[in-house]
Amino acid sequence: MNDHKIVSDLIEEKKQQFTDISDSIWGYSEIKYEEVRSAEILGRMLEAEGFQVEWNAGGIETALVGSFGEGKPVIAFLGEYDALSGLSQEAGIAVKSPINDGGNGHGCGHNLLGAGSLAAAVAVRHYMQQTGLKGTVRYYGCPAEEGGGGKAHMVRAGLFDDVDIAFTWHPWDENLAYNCRMLATCQMYFKFTGVSSHASFSPHMGRSALDAVELMNVGANFLREHMIPDARLHYAITNAGGLAPNVVQAEAEVLYKLRAPKSQQVSELLDRVCDIARGAALMTGTNLEMQFDAASADLIPNITLGKLLHKNFQEYGAETYTEEEVAFAKAIQDTFSEEEKKVVKKQNGKVLSEKVNDYSEEPGFIPASTDVGDVSWVVPTGQIYVSTCAFGTPFHSWQLVSQGKSSIAHKGMLLAGKVMAASAIEVMKNPQWIETAKAEHLEQLEGEVYQSLIPAGTKPMPLKRS
Repeated sequence: MNDHKIVSDLIEEKKQQFTDISDSIWGYSEIKYEEVRSAEILGRMLEAEGFQVEWNAGGIETALVGSFGEGKPVIAFLGEYDALSGLSQEAGIAVKSPINDGGNGHGCGHNLLGAGSLAAAVAVRHYMQQTGLKGTVRYYGCPAEEGGGGKAHMVRAGLFDDVDIAFTWHPWDENLAYNCRMLATCQMYFKFTGVSSHASFSPHMGRSALDAVELMNVGANFLREHMIPDARLHYAITNAGGLAPNVVQAEAEVLYKLRAPKSQQVSELLDRVCDIARGAALMTGTNLEMQFDAASADLIPNITLGKLLHKNFQEYGAETYTEEEVAFAKAIQDTFSEEEKKVVKKQNGKVLSEKVNDYSEEPGFIPASTDVGDVSWVVPTGQIYVSTCAFGTPFHSWQLVSQGKSSIAHKGMLLAGKVMAASAIEVMKNPQWIETAKAEHLEQLEGEVYQSLIPAGTKPMPLKRS
């Protein structure tokens, strides 16, 4: 019996447990640094499977590390399980229908991500026991990927210092071994405090914090013309100062998210944005408080691991789907905007992805960010994207949440576990893969050294609610 069959059988044997955990996490829908129940259910299964679990890993309440085996090599699987705010949605229907108005939802499929990586770790653990394969397999329970930079804090805490290779995956609408760079990012709150006053009787006595926020946003908009083309500025006003227009707002706050291809470029851009904020405070006579929120580094792909994952992905092949699954996916596509439907039409009306895309050794670029980037700076990291939804489904949408407990999603999740587990076993049996991946990793860094964007002394920060 070959290794691919052994891995497949191991995961299929426990598939109900993995899908139950994924569905439970979907139901919890816990956002960044609040994933208490999600971390608990993952950690308890790891313990039941013989892993030694480090709870509150790196001093983060909802982070964990489960380890099995001893010695080298040390192979890591990265799991995520945080949801997104404002995306509550019933499962399995092709109509927008929140379970709770304003509630949370798994609009990026992290319930699947965490459970799929768990499946990979458990499969490798049983393979090691059955065959006597030596080494250490670890499951990293990583909170707060969505705007919280959980892995960045875990890297800074030294949790990856002895890891040789890391594997991860992400739910997607296609099947491929990932080879793209992504943007570094950071988030900062800017809180302005002024003086309240009657906006008509004594406006001259007031100092408007809302004016400061608006002036800052105007300044940032002008900055966009004078930053590198690949950089991005996003903002959300988290506190507009109240609902009374006849009161000069004494408090207001805005959250900025900055992105650029390199961490140093993010730092330089942040300095300029902070100067704009200081200028807005000066112009309005208000006080300014800046509070760091989160950050993550740019992503460094590894071609060696990408080729290995692609090889094993091809060995398993893509999933096939029933008539009922295709019908559900088509119903989801019918809810797309006209612009989104055009994307589907360009692919000849593709409904679900039933092939593994070709692998390109020429790295691509995606203008998004992930805290997998921080891991990729210190450990060679391989990643796959696996189809778990109707083709063209927009991420961070109610449509993605609706599909999160479907058989389509479950199939992709289990397939991801199989591909990652088979790849991990191969590098453990053939150390040359590790040596080649590490040598390439050094080349990819081009002499640069990892510098965390998280200021010293900063602790993980849950989502602030107004």
